[in-house]
Amino acid sequence: MKLFDGGRAPNPRRVRIFLAEKGIEVPLEPVDMAALGHRDDAVARLNPLKRLPVLELDDGTAIAESVAICRYFEETHPEPPLFGRDAREKALVEMWSRRMELNLLGAVGAVFRHTHPAMAEWEVPQVPEWAAANRDKVPEFLRILDAHLADSRFVAGETYSIADITGLVAMDFMKPARLQVPEDCANVARWHREVGGRPSASA
Repeated sequence: MKLFDGGRAPNPRRVRIFLAEKGIEVPLEPVDMAALGHRDDAVARLNPLKRLPVLELDDGTAIAESVAICRYFEETHPEPPLFGRDAREKALVEMWSRRMELNLLGAVGAVFRHTHPAMAEWEVPQVPEWAAANRDKVPEFLRILDAHLADSRFVAGETYSIADITGLVAMDFMKPARLQVPEDCANVARWHREVGGRPSASA
């Protein structure tokens, strides 16, 4: 088994944080995304979308998509649970995980991919209008999240989960996307300090 890893990019980082929280060690196969290494045959044969991360199992099975990889390890290493314990928790984690991915990470990624010069070879064509359309969605969602976090320690409740991991990488990705957290989002800032201070955040 080995994990084709893409360094500091948000999705590879999500999996590494997840593994760190679980205490799981998986051999990493570093891929230089800046040099477009994710488009080489080694990755393309496993994932025709040519994106990272990709987990290759011992039997040759390739699992792409970061949350799918995390679900695999949730099943093989149930403790600590990061997708919820019972039906209620699992539903809340799924709900907030999707919200964090679709409304925050997706919007931040759209701004970065369609404005940053380094992405010109990746995102063809870059569409500045799409970046602009998503730019305002970020603070809008963060204010919704802030209101929720007024009564919740973590994104999906009182227990750290995959939703927090997605939120953390999205928030950290705001810096290269040149986006800022609204000053009135004190609860988001408190939450971000806590999850960003966990040892796994440096994975």
